[in-house]
Amino acid sequence: MHTSSGSIGIIGGSGLYNFEALEIIQTLDVKTPFGKPSAPLVGGVLAGRQVWFLARHGKGHTILPTELNHRANIWALKSVGVEWIISITAVGSLRDDYAPRDIVIPHQLIDHTSRRRDSTFFGDGIVAHPSLAHPYAKDLRAIIIQACKETHTKHHAQGIYINMDGPAFSTQAESQLYRQWGCDIIGMTNAAEAKLAREAEIAFATISMVTDYDCWHPEHDNVEVEMIIGHLMANAAKSQELIKAIIPMIPNKANLPEHKSLEFAIITAKELWPETTIKKLEPILRRFL
Repeated sequence: MHTSSGSIGIIGGSGLYNFEALEIIQTLDVKTPFGKPSAPLVGGVLAGRQVWFLARHGKGHTILPTELNHRANIWALKSVGVEWIISITAVGSLRDDYAPRDIVIPHQLIDHTSRRRDSTFFGDGIVAHPSLAHPYAKDLRAIIIQACKETHTKHHAQGIYINMDGPAFSTQAESQLYRQWGCDIIGMTNAAEAKLAREAEIAFATISMVTDYDCWHPEHDNVEVEMIIGHLMANAAKSQELIKAIIPMIPNKANLPEHKSLEFAIITAKELWPETTIKKLEPILRRFL
């Protein structure tokens, strides 16, 4: 398996099952101790950088949000040397001014899901409590925002992303509640990715592509799949153009705070770490071994 320090991972969401701009060099079926990733990793070169693409829902969209094996996905990317992840997600808007086909670069996150155990690599004898006060890497977000400006892409430089389980969309009562909480966008996948990337010491940021107004909006009070397909396809094309602008701006050296997020987070004394857990988490614990 080819690994490259400083590699960039792209997790493609709904409507983005391949990344056409990537000069593909290899495709890897990665075996992980957490099971099978959503799809093979597609590795290649873009703007002179090693990039790994992963289709979040599988090629052709065959995996439900609640079926996603986030631990396998992030472990696989970490195992090939990924130190930066750009996650592309489809979201509903909870604000009038965040319209379909707009891009949001969220700065905060609320985990309203039920599968929290799947949002950590730790346990089985090793306890860690990394900080998640700021779940998205500030410096990587700044790069994305700059790329949006340079490509004249309509965007919103911040937003609070609330992660629901799905696969059904919200009820109107839920949608109104999330608005009262101050949330800006809603999706079904980002919380686990952000948490696991932080544990894996990967700088993580999200490009959220608005497809609909959820169901709170009086003029758009019923979210139908047919209604969002056109937005999905337009967003997928836009995100590919945006990624081409972002990649050259990402530093070669991984020295952000997120790249040292486990420095003081692991509570269990090293001499107590079980060998089986060390082996399972080797890509994540490598610099401590």
